[in-house]
Amino acid sequence: MLKKNTARLFAGGLFIALAATGCTTVSQAEAPQGAGAPASGSASTAALGVNDAARALLPEEIREAGVLRIASDPTYPPFEFYDTDNKTLIGWDADMGDAIGAVLGLEVEHVPATFDTILPGLASGKYDLGMSTFSVTEERRKVVDFVPYLQGGTGLAVAPGNPQGLSVDAASLCGKAIAAQKGSIQSLDILPAFSKSCTKAGDAAIDMQFFPTQNDANLALTSGRVQGVMADSVSLAYQGKLAGGKFEVAAGPDYEPELTGTALGKKSELLPAIQAATTAVIESPAYQEINTKWGLPESTEITVADVVLK
Repeated sequence: MLKKNTARLFAGGLFIALAATGCTTVSQAEAPQGAGAPASGSASTAALGVNDAARALLPEEIREAGVLRIASDPTYPPFEFYDTDNKTLIGWDADMGDAIGAVLGLEVEHVPATFDTILPGLASGKYDLGMSTFSVTEERRKVVDFVPYLQGGTGLAVAPGNPQGLSVDAASLCGKAIAAQKGSIQSLDILPAFSKSCTKAGDAAIDMQFFPTQNDANLALTSGRVQGVMADSVSLAYQGKLAGGKFEVAAGPDYEPELTGTALGKKSELLPAIQAATTAVIESPAYQEINTKWGLPESTEITVADVVLK
């Protein structure tokens, strides 16, 4: 799910491309961040309580410090974005991070960061966790570990009513101008593959337009410079509402749904504790409460069997 920017992480002397999820944000010119969002603040975590078994799995250094540093790119509603005060980080990931912290008996420090710096920051120890709707990909798993918490796939934002009948299907996009964020899986993998399929079939290539931020991609759509924007379907739908209905998600199933989760440095000593805490949250009412609060459909939910990757 949520195919955001690719970061290149120097690990073991090699630069490894980390295919990321497509981050989508509503332009501040279209809607203030936080507009139309649920009331700010985390979902109630008091009922969760500290899970002693999970807490016992924490590295001694983290347990003694009492703080869990979680990095997120606050440009991706409803998962992570700033409240109307432009400084409080809110969203699904913020609430899930707070819930994990409550289970572990830790204070959570939400650290804003640009997406492509989060995974390198995990490797350097700058952050303990990255919670920014990272898709779990095989390429990424070479250099970071994951604890899944959701699943989902790619959608296509289009003009209201979808006048050109577009969908996340190569045949409908041939010859069309379609945007994505630079470095996202949509820009690196999906759109190039779709365009190649078009030309192989004798149709016009897709006019792929990649933008440095998803704000720019969204503005290209609302200004009519492109006919569609490819990114995560859940976030696109939420942001279309924040933008006052200036765009919507084309009907149809998500493209290549996959797991999304918390990122940790490779072989992090935190992994067992985060797995146990995430399991505790998913088994509790808090998981459904967080999903309902931020408007996530049931199709995005996972079971505890998905938490520990094989």
